[in-house]
Amino acid sequence: MIPQHQLGALSPWLEVWGSGDGSWRPTVKATAAGCTPLGTAETSPGLTGCPAVSLGPALRRSEPGGKRLAVSCHARSMLRGPAAVWAALGPLLWACGLALRGGMLYPRESPSRERKELNGLWSFRADFSENRRQGFEQQWYRTPLRESGPTLDMPVPSSFNDVGQDRQLRSFVGWVWYEREATLPQRWTQDLGTRVVLRIGSAHYYAIVWVNGVHVAEHEGGHLPFEADISKLVQSGPLASCRITIAINNTLTPHTLPPGTILYQTDTSKYPKGYFVQNINFDFFNYAGLHRPVLLYTTPTTYIDDITVSTSVDQDTGLVDYQIFVEGGEHFQLEVRLLDEEGKVVAQGTGGRGQLQVPNAHLWWPYLMHEHPAYLYSLEVRLTAQTAAGSVSDFYTLPVGIRTVAVTEHQFLINGKPFYFHGVNKHEDADIRGKGFDWPLLVKDFNLLRWLGANAFRTSHYPYAEEVMQLCDRYGIVVIDESPGVGIVLVESYSNVSLQHHLEVMEELVRRDKNHPAVVMWSVANEPTSFLKPAGYYFKTLIAHTKALDPSRPVTFVTNSNYEADLGVPYVDVICVNSYYSWYHDYGHMEVIQLQLATQFENWYKTYQKPIIQSEYGADTIAGFHQDPPLMFSEEYQKGLLEQYHLVLDQKRKEYVVGELIWNFADFMTNQSPQRVMGNKKGIFTRQRQPKGAAFLLRERYWKLANETRYPWSAVKLQCLENSPFTL
Repeated sequence: MIPQHQLGALSPWLEVWGSGDGSWRPTVKATAAGCTPLGTAETSPGLTGCPAVSLGPALRRSEPGGKRLAVSCHARSMLRGPAAVWAALGPLLWACGLALRGGMLYPRESPSRERKELNGLWSFRADFSENRRQGFEQQWYRTPLRESGPTLDMPVPSSFNDVGQDRQLRSFVGWVWYEREATLPQRWTQDLGTRVVLRIGSAHYYAIVWVNGVHVAEHEGGHLPFEADISKLVQSGPLASCRITIAINNTLTPHTLPPGTILYQTDTSKYPKGYFVQNINFDFFNYAGLHRPVLLYTTPTTYIDDITVSTSVDQDTGLVDYQIFVEGGEHFQLEVRLLDEEGKVVAQGTGGRGQLQVPNAHLWWPYLMHEHPAYLYSLEVRLTAQTAAGSVSDFYTLPVGIRTVAVTEHQFLINGKPFYFHGVNKHEDADIRGKGFDWPLLVKDFNLLRWLGANAFRTSHYPYAEEVMQLCDRYGIVVIDESPGVGIVLVESYSNVSLQHHLEVMEELVRRDKNHPAVVMWSVANEPTSFLKPAGYYFKTLIAHTKALDPSRPVTFVTNSNYEADLGVPYVDVICVNSYYSWYHDYGHMEVIQLQLATQFENWYKTYQKPIIQSEYGADTIAGFHQDPPLMFSEEYQKGLLEQYHLVLDQKRKEYVVGELIWNFADFMTNQSPQRVMGNKKGIFTRQRQPKGAAFLLRERYWKLANETRYPWSAVKLQCLENSPFTL
């Protein structure tokens, strides 16, 4: 949470790019190479100077072809009352998903598919020119980057900010350039029946991509993948390699997600000429770069483009509804098999759409809710197509968890049973690598989550890497999947331009994560100024759009507004509330927490009769600081504050509170300010993943909650052991 006094300077003089008349119309996102119309010269460094070229709607993939997102609800016979009504709507909406442009299946190797990761050292240069546009003016993408000036070695994936010793680079705002030569297998360049795709896991925040100097893709927004079919470029001659150039701009405007503003300081007696700073209204460091893996992968020219799976349960039979989309051909057959964890075929079908029935199905249960959590089947899809060159096959395997989700007035149900979220909020954040994906760090975090007894987390405040979602599926960690809608503070950020981009981001998020059983709810935003007049229409539209994309999951956003003033909460399914009693106000007075927290819950529930999650609470703590009686920033104060919250949570979870998520899992970096000492210190672990005293307190609580809420399918009881957090 950001305290109100840290909300940054407002800049009413900022110009709005797009339809300034308030009308609802699409805006062009694909532009001429080097032209990125996100603002004016006064608002967005290096983002102006070229005329926009109308190339159609938002460019998400380089090849055309719209798709339908298959949707259905999960629960049927297991539910009663309002939950059953919710569940019954799903099958009726099966064909009502909004059109999305192309699939975004995770690149997996198979007998018909190969992948080549491009992780490692890339050539890198930041454009420090005054207008940040020298790279476009000199066309750095046309020749190897080293020929236009000096370069740095930059690891990918990583943020560029903390890798070097250059203070200017750490806080750089504008265009940076990455380049990598990729050696290609001979069969990729010579076999015209092979499709070669370049995939970027994420680029913060606006990216333009060239291959061998040819523009192939653009993408607005970080945190989500995009890709381009580069087959024609690499198969046009005797090539053994290709040169990939990616220009990335991390500038935030009132209409990006997250939003931000550029403040120019014009007093030359205090600041150099052209001096500006990026203002943000969120409390984490604005890391930038290629944060996720970059890779090449192949498919046949007729290929499985997308798969959508929805599951439900009828008595003991699991039902798996599927839809499969094919690109590149019209004459093909599809075979579908569902395999259990032992590799045994339990159901099979044919065609692009159908339902698989699994008698005595193993359900996907959250961690600590069942003695066999996180059971995953494998959906094997085989495509056989007839082409001019002969028969072609494509294979793709998708992990599938059979589970249901529903919400009542006072419960959150998974597989028809009440589920209580006891978990954390996280950040993709660590020393040196910033937000860069790192397998050892990820596995460490999941080991800590299981040691802690946590069964859930929220992807605060943006979508996490796809590999994170995959581990959640494997380990049974439930996810509230959040968009980058954080820092929505200015009135300008509720414009039609902003709303359209937010709708597109939700489309991309749902398209990427729709098949993950661990994802049980979408969160469209965190702590917006939802009391402002435009917020009502904005969130009504945004939430309705998300529900249309995926009727099978509840939708929320996380609020810190007053219950009487919030204009967005009427449209959510679950109320998520952030509060920091005796931290950001009533400093040091823990005696007021119980009264204020109980009042908070009672007011929200009386007004809306919806289940509530305490989505953030906590206190900054410097590891090793001790004071008794407790004082702020000591480990004793953090523990004492948590204990006061827990007393009220234990009362209200018997009624309508369905979860508690501590802020935060680990300390993380923020912008520099007098209120932040080397970042936010509300973690129960340090940034280096070492426990503070509160971690042990929370571990004891979460294991107690797990034992209380576990369903007695067996006599086995969970125990919190010193060396193992698993079932005995």
